[in-house]
Amino acid sequence: MKRAQLLTVLALTSLIILPGCKTKQVDRVAADEVIDLSGRWNDTDSQLVSKSMIEDLSSRPWVEAFTAKNGKKPVVIVGPVRNLSSEHIATETFTKDLERELVNSGRVTFVANPIERDPLREERRQQQTWSTAETQKRLAAETGADYMLMGSINTITDQEGRESVKYYQINLELIHLESSEKVWIGDKKIKKYIKKSRFSL
Repeated sequence: MKRAQLLTVLALTSLIILPGCKTKQVDRVAADEVIDLSGRWNDTDSQLVSKSMIEDLSSRPWVEAFTAKNGKKPVVIVGPVRNLSSEHIATETFTKDLERELVNSGRVTFVANPIERDPLREERRQQQTWSTAETQKRLAAETGADYMLMGSINTITDQEGRESVKYYQINLELIHLESSEKVWIGDKKIKKYIKKSRFSL
């Protein structure tokens, strides 16, 4: 075979083979679009659960009872949400969803969590040395929380062959920091039915 013919055959072959080698496609989608690929906990679950739980939390009578007694809205801090499930769950994302819904509810005053407080405290300490007296922020002037919101995420998985059911239970409790009194207990359940393709790995 002549060299020119060989080059032509190789070029045509590459045009046929290369498109078939494409292994990945990435498309931009709306951030609120529901996409379930694996059946595991995902961003949609986190947002739905946090919205539902905070709506229930902020509609209960403890809010009015506290406001009537103290003449101000209760101050809440989000504490740890433990992952007791059988899979990796980014609990930091979930707690941020809880914080957002708490702030947006307008029913409570919300303060920074322990991770966020450390850099704030360091900045105030720096200001005592380097900022003018008029602009310095006082030390030991933080708003103390009245309640801490904390909880856990649990899962139960039932599987047979290519079919499985994943059951998530999210438990949250609102606890008074001084008395340890629980003023609200909420839970949210999610159940997912997953059927794998016969040809899936």
